[in-house]
Order: sequence, then structure tokens, then C-alpha cells
Amino acid sequence: MGNLREVNLELGHPTVDAAIRRLTFEINHSRMIGDAVVKIIHGYGSTGAGGRIRIEARNYLTRLKNQGSISGFIPGECFSIFDASTLAAFRLCGELRRDRDLERSNNGVTFIVLKREKGV
Repeated sequence: MGNLREVNLELGHPTVDAAIRRLTFEINHSRMIGDAVVKIIHGYGSTGAGGRIRIEARNYLTRLKNQGSISGFIPGECFSIFDASTLAAFRLCGELRRDRDLERSNNGVTFIVLKREKGV
């Protein structure tokens, strides 16, 4: 089973472009060190800025999923024991079962399920 890594994309109040560049770096770094899931904190827009990062990050993750670069992602508002994607992610990363956002419908976070390397 792989590890869970948490990254706060809001830290330092970056521009949307800077946040997406950091997201790209963090996905690649997490894949390289063998993490199974990356939890990103992007906010939900209560201050106006987090909403743009959330929207663009999820659009970017949709493109990565369609390209086959990641297995998928789970929006925080869907992170529930009643969600099939969450249950599948539990099998890859047991730490997710203890995450503080489980069952909280937190649309300020997203969980990225990385692709497993062949032979791992």
C-alpha cells in the first residue's frame, strides 16, 4: 500500500498559474517517491481566490485523467465511504480511512489517485 501526501496549494496565496505549476511538480514528485494518493488543499472560494484554484486544478486533473497520467481524483465533497472511487482508493492507501475530511463534504480539498508504476 502506498502513502498519502498532503499539499497546500493555497500557501502563500499564489496565482492560479503558480498553483497549477506547483500541482504538476507535486504530482510528479509524489509519483517518484511512491505515494499512492496526494491530497491537495485548494480552498473553495470563500475569499474569492481559492475558488479559481479549485476550478482550474480540477480541470487540469480531468485532463491528466483523460491522458492516463493519473488514475483519477476524488473531489472532497464526494470523499465518503458511500463513494465507489473513495472505496477503491482505500485499497491503495489505507491512510485515507483516517483522513480528517472523510464524510465532511469539504469542497476545498481534492484527492488525487496516482497510477501505480509497473511492477510495484
